[in-house]
Amino acid sequence: MKLLTDFLPIVLFFVAYQLYDIYVATAVAIATSILQVGYFWLLRKQLEKMHLVTLGLLVIFGGLTLLLRDPLFIKWKPTVVNWLFATVFVGSQFIGKKPLVARVMGHAVDLPDAIWGRLNISWGLFFLVSGALNLYVAFNFSEAAWVNFKLFGMLALTVVFIILQSFYMARHAQDRSQEES
Repeated sequence: MKLLTDFLPIVLFFVAYQLYDIYVATAVAIATSILQVGYFWLLRKQLEKMHLVTLGLLVIFGGLTLLLRDPLFIKWKPTVVNWLFATVFVGSQFIGKKPLVARVMGHAVDLPDAIWGRLNISWGLFFLVSGALNLYVAFNFSEAAWVNFKLFGMLALTVVFIILQSFYMARHAQDRSQEES
């Protein structure tokens, strides 16, 4: 259910774009994100940082798109979000005792510190490359191709990356359990 609500603004952006245009799609994404944040606030009395960051950037870049009637701003938003995430992942290597990926997943998987560090850096690189790839598609392909890439391409890349990370983690989790025997 949470995964569905996390992707709802993107899916509705895509649907609105198919039915209308980039400006209606942008307005729909902004409205959906506001409703999403409100829903989580009412449901849990707390807000997720990712939703707040995404909403803030969507209001800024989407608002500029609507105000100036220039889709360039909304095309930059996924890159800014991805590069912000990359900065957070890489920065977490130097702040605190554990990198971000270990803080998030350490309760579920037992891995050596060096492996957590590699996973964390790989997430940072993934977000860096994803942001650059978004710009490449945005500036070298049609608007319709970019909208399709934003939903389907980025989702597919993320799923493949997560699967590869899972295999890497499983291999090292198994190695560590054998060392303890």
